[in-house]
Amino acid sequence: MAIIQTTRRRILVTGGAGFIGSHLCDRLIALGHHVICVDNLSTGTAENIAHLRADTAFSFLHQDVTQPLRVDVDEIYHLACPASPKQYQTDPVRTMRTSLLGAMNVLDLAQQKGCRVLLASTSEVYGDPERHPQTEEYWGHVNPIGPRACYDESKRCAETMFFDFHRQYGTDIRVARIFNTYGPRLLQTDGRVVSNFIFQAMQGVPITLFGDGTHTRSFCYVSDLVEGLIALMNHSGAQPGPVNLGNPSEITMQQLADEVLAQTASPSIITLHPLPKDDPKRRCPDISKAMDLLGWAPEVHLQDGLRKTIAYFKRKVPLAVHDVPNSGRATG
Repeated sequence: MAIIQTTRRRILVTGGAGFIGSHLCDRLIALGHHVICVDNLSTGTAENIAHLRADTAFSFLHQDVTQPLRVDVDEIYHLACPASPKQYQTDPVRTMRTSLLGAMNVLDLAQQKGCRVLLASTSEVYGDPERHPQTEEYWGHVNPIGPRACYDESKRCAETMFFDFHRQYGTDIRVARIFNTYGPRLLQTDGRVVSNFIFQAMQGVPITLFGDGTHTRSFCYVSDLVEGLIALMNHSGAQPGPVNLGNPSEITMQQLADEVLAQTASPSIITLHPLPKDDPKRRCPDISKAMDLLGWAPEVHLQDGLRKTIAYFKRKVPLAVHDVPNSGRATG
């Protein structure tokens, strides 16, 4: 989907050195905007934005979003928050602070500047869903005191804050619910299933699959996801969301492992392990709203996206076998 923009804007991207955030920065600059990337580099990396540092259309602010933001901007994409189970469960209190205070700070800034602000929410707000596929009207099935709740519930609360600011103050908001996304710049150690499977396959060590292999996810290539975020931000109607952004092509974890093994020609075997607590059994978006409202749908097929992702990982310095993450849970 081609996006054409003619007005140059100063756009703030929180979490802009992260996996999705850095791709978003790339695309916004390519569209002719000036991007201010805010990141504390706790889960994002300087490497992800190194190619942008000399670009006059790019500025970097090393700051935690839990601190008030004082920048002059025309638009805000709020992506800052640990997003993989390994990351957000390492320090759950910090995860909640980042999600909640970060949301409050970008909303305060949007109020001060009179600008639109987009929240990168998550399919995790649906929890372990009892409705399939998931529509935006579904309220979810979330364990509020489980090990994943620091992320699931803080994102649900962030959505509440966004809509309360919209109702009470008229803040111009957009809310995207992002489903599993993959592609270049995924960290090999962040616990996401695609990167884990690829690195384990490349090293020839066992692929650790949690569950019996029948639980499902749907995977959206990062370039498609970025186009969806920009389309939602630029939507001129009164509908602020939430809007599901993801790929509705559902696949089992066994099928994903088999595809990775085939593309890497790996001798790795697949080993099964108990499914972690509250890990969803099925996850797949209904993207009817995104298609109708934004004219958006993903275009990159999983086989092609995996090929590009594997090629990126092969350019990285190979890991020692003992450094390969031993986690193949489906979340990511």
